[in-house]
Amino acid sequence: MPRRPSVLGRDARLLAGALIVACLALVGASTPGGGLIARALPADSVRHVVPNRVATWNLCNPCETSNADQAAELAAYAPQVIAVQESCERDVERIRDYLEFRYGLVYHVAYGTVLRDWGRCGGLPWHPGGYGQALLSAAPMTDVVRAEYPDGGSEDRGYMAVTTTVAGRSVRVFNTHLAQRRQETVRAAQIKVLAAVVARYDRAIVLGDFNAVPDAPELAPMWALASDTDPECRPVSTGACRPTTDWLSKFDYVFLRGLTPLAHRVHRTSYSDHDLVHADLA
Repeated sequence: MPRRPSVLGRDARLLAGALIVACLALVGASTPGGGLIARALPADSVRHVVPNRVATWNLCNPCETSNADQAAELAAYAPQVIAVQESCERDVERIRDYLEFRYGLVYHVAYGTVLRDWGRCGGLPWHPGGYGQALLSAAPMTDVVRAEYPDGGSEDRGYMAVTTTVAGRSVRVFNTHLAQRRQETVRAAQIKVLAAVVARYDRAIVLGDFNAVPDAPELAPMWALASDTDPECRPVSTGACRPTTDWLSKFDYVFLRGLTPLAHRVHRTSYSDHDLVHADLA
């Protein structure tokens, strides 16, 4: 079963949340270092999760961005399912708490940690923070799988998968981050591993940073199984794919298998070198 990363019970969390909201109302959002700066809590800040909306976002690590700003960016679009990459467990915990106690958006969380990295995620040298992928879902998640690729390239990489409910149906949701640019052969091996698992499911959503443009040869196994929610984006390059990075390449995908997209959006953000991508599903 997915765990909520907190030692407090539900009642205690609600009390703690009330205290957090009270404090935030007084002193406002956090700075990149985690401190608080003066900004009143907006009275109309509470939102509702948008049903059947899924999103992927590489948070950028290391980057000098506050968890409060990241949460505000996510709350603006309020996806039902959120996949993040380059994420530290402690940061995701804080983002989840901001979403709940500042915006009224309650998420379950599952982690796909591939590294314990003090340099990236802080913590004590003998107890560094977990680094990798994470999934946030408004609906409960079950059957959580975390896997590392046999070869991560220049850094350990992997995928995670959960079962949850999207568009009123049980769906297998994947989140991955593939090897860095200029490591095509490594990505090709990683995609073969991922595609073999995705192929087991009639309905699947595959989210993540693939570090490859749509017509990259290594993406062929994914295109054979699923379609990206960008209607202009297909394996044969037409130049119409909406870029999702600061260097104007499309690296971030919402692949669907057995599901139908209604809308696709790319949101430019100053909080990461990747844009936030979301899709609404039928």
